[in-house]
Amino acid sequence: QVQLVESGGGLVQAGGSLRLSCAASGRAFSSANMAWFRQAPGKERMFVAAINWSSDYTEYADSVKGRFTVSRDNAKNTMYLQMNSLKPEDTAVYYCAAGRPWTLVRTPGYDYWGQGTQVTVSS
Repeated sequence: QVQLVESGGGLVQAGGSLRLSCAASGRAFSSANMAWFRQAPGKERMFVAAINWSSDYTEYADSVKGRFTVSRDNAKNTMYLQMNSLKPEDTAVYYCAAGRPWTLVRTPGYDYWGQGTQVTVSS
């Protein structure tokens, strides 16, 4: 069992930065592939970034590549999403997720989800 809690969201101007955190409870965190998704109002939940259990591999959506960086600290049971050069179109609720085979990390069928944190980027 893994419980996930996101934090770090907020209101920021375009061009600014935020760092999201996803704190996990449960022993399974250090062996779980993790991901960030986001959902804007009226839209489907979309893949943002993923990191494998050992931090050897990462993947990014094309829309955030070069601006966002995913990382994790297994000693702290925490995953991070550093978001730079934010744009108004990045406005969404951001969710972290755990427990998906690496070949399927871009798809939303994860075992565990957090409750989400709102990110709002003003123009």
